[in-house]
Amino acid sequence: MSTQKSFWYFSKQEKIDLFISWITLSIAFALVINPIFFNLTNMIVSFPIALVAVGTGFVFHELAHRQTARHFGFISEFRAWYPGLLIALFLAIASFGQFIFAAPGATYFFAHNVTRKQNGLISVAGPAINIVIGLSLLILSAIIVNNLVVTILSYAALINFWFALFNLLPIYPLDGAKVLAWKPAIWLGAIALSGILAFMPGLFLASIGLAI
Repeated sequence: MSTQKSFWYFSKQEKIDLFISWITLSIAFALVINPIFFNLTNMIVSFPIALVAVGTGFVFHELAHRQTARHFGFISEFRAWYPGLLIALFLAIASFGQFIFAAPGATYFFAHNVTRKQNGLISVAGPAINIVIGLSLLILSAIIVNNLVVTILSYAALINFWFALFNLLPIYPLDGAKVLAWKPAIWLGAIALSGILAFMPGLFLASIGLAI
């Protein structure tokens, strides 16, 4: 296996871009989930929640894209979009914590003669890992008794589901448009599942005999 294909290979620029995107988005999300806008005491709680939620929802989403592309032998790395990060912060502040639009950057891959299947698999990998992580966190939130831990896990699960749902919208350049072009049935199943989990997570827990 080449160094570039390894999960643990990160270029210096990629490390910087991932870290800055993670912290910036976490601040923006912390402002949104903070019950009292810009209350510093509450930020002590909401920021760690956002760190976990964004770390699992955003970082692993991008790494899933990257590793799938590398599986096909493509050169792939994440690059931040710094204007998008500033927009996310600005909207979170300007809306007094009521709205956020996250466009932190994207995972790019470089290859020739990419097939529709390869593009579809690379695209669906991000939302798929969000659904898997979200379900894992949701189940843990239903069986753990510590209130703070439950709050962190619940928010992280929901943000993972919303990441999946948003990215599966069939609008280019979002993942959904490329998955739909490859396999409409897979796109439909993925967006339906992520929508149910984003809006009705309790329905899933009830189906496996658990409750929030």
